[in-house]
Amino acid sequence: MDQLQQYKNISNHLFKISRETTLIVVSKSQPLSNILPIINAGHMHFGENRVQEAILKWKDFVKVNSNIKLHMIGKLQSNKVSEAVKIFDYIHSIDSHSLAKKLCLEEEKQKKKLKYFIQINFNDEQQKSGVSINNLKELVHFVIADLKLDILGFMCIPPASIDPAIFFRQMKEISSSYNLKDLSMGMSNDYEIAIKEGSTFVRIGSKIFS
Repeated sequence: MDQLQQYKNISNHLFKISRETTLIVVSKSQPLSNILPIINAGHMHFGENRVQEAILKWKDFVKVNSNIKLHMIGKLQSNKVSEAVKIFDYIHSIDSHSLAKKLCLEEEKQKKKLKYFIQINFNDEQQKSGVSINNLKELVHFVIADLKLDILGFMCIPPASIDPAIFFRQMKEISSSYNLKDLSMGMSNDYEIAIKEGSTFVRIGSKIFS
């Protein structure tokens, strides 16, 4: 089955189970030639996890296709903030005061506003990015009240081998407690569970580009 058909299958399935969930097609490691059929089918939201790859792939294309929305879904290194603000529309991985402050300063320099998610690391897994639950309240207050970044909600990648619904449910409760409506959660293997638990953005790559 080709990638366009797989995309259509996922997109149609999503539409049936939720009309309020945005599909982010994770296009990392894919050449633009593989992505163009999906763009031509009308899709606008794409996810990348490396700043340099995103620039090389998308820089010229988005200049003449402003309807495309690019999502940074990987860990953002501090030294890549300037380039990230230039190319991306959404950042899903704010996880520290220092990163948030650099993003805020770069927004001012470039006169560009982005949309953000705060990434939560539920079990403090060292191999994953994200703010600890214990430090979440302080970070939320800083980015919203002090920096006034446009925070949509929260993002997570659940720990492997544990029922993801447990963490998706926690995410929904956390989001409600801060009166934030969006949740970036759910990937190729668990997006249906995530949508059931309230996800508004799902990140799907391998089920499309396989």
